[in-house]
Amino acid sequence: MSAMVSMSALLGEAVGSVPGWNSDLIAALLILVLGIALGIGVTCLLMVVHFLKKGRLIHRPATRKADRLIRERRFHAPMLHLPARWLAIRNGDPMSVQTALDLNNPTPCSWEEGLSAAQEQKLFISPAIRNWILVMGSNLPDPSDDVDRCYRFILDLSRKLGQVQFFSLNRAVNHHAWVSAEQGRVLRAYAWAGKAVWNQGSPTRAEIELGIKCYSYGEGEERIDFGRPDPAALNTERLPLLAARWSLDPSAIDARMLKEHQGIAGQLSRSKAH
Repeated sequence: MSAMVSMSALLGEAVGSVPGWNSDLIAALLILVLGIALGIGVTCLLMVVHFLKKGRLIHRPATRKADRLIRERRFHAPMLHLPARWLAIRNGDPMSVQTALDLNNPTPCSWEEGLSAAQEQKLFISPAIRNWILVMGSNLPDPSDDVDRCYRFILDLSRKLGQVQFFSLNRAVNHHAWVSAEQGRVLRAYAWAGKAVWNQGSPTRAEIELGIKCYSYGEGEERIDFGRPDPAALNTERLPLLAARWSLDPSAIDARMLKEHQGIAGQLSRSKAH
């Protein structure tokens, strides 16, 4: 701005020294100088905006993965609290799941009644959702307590029903597990309870893309640097995202499904519960 004033002053002095030049001509020249200065300023501003936008585009691919994880967490119409343990079974017939589980006192019920029963040492079998059936309840085996019992339970069920998935998480201590089995064979399994108690099969593409960290049998991480995120906590947080990619995330079920269909509640037979 000071440079423009100086130019104007010099121009005024130069013009003033030439006889016959009037004030109108001087004003026209000053306006011309002002227009040139404004044009240069606008050009510089446009260049700055262009380079800033180019810098954002360069850094955008690096944040694409994080943005995708954030979008996956935006569940639509969540109505259910995420259960501590659940099964996802590739099947369209809840009655066949009831038979395979050998439930005692099976009773048709609404989602609300079934979920309440699932907290009272019972199991709730959901109606089919996109050809998947969820089974929820505290009676499902906890791999943190007995990983062998969990292994036998899932394999027996997959022999009867085909494709069976199992998920477990405990946010208080960040214990977590996920299993995919088919026709009596474990395709992928991982369970962590302070250390890895089960690691079978290669990590799936979904696990890799979600940045889930898995340890070998008996391994764990002693957290010396408390400034770093805890891998166990991150795994627990991302487990619902893994479930959504493999089959279904219970907490993301459309609320309308809770009212339009009934499920089945019952008690797991004693031989399967122990």
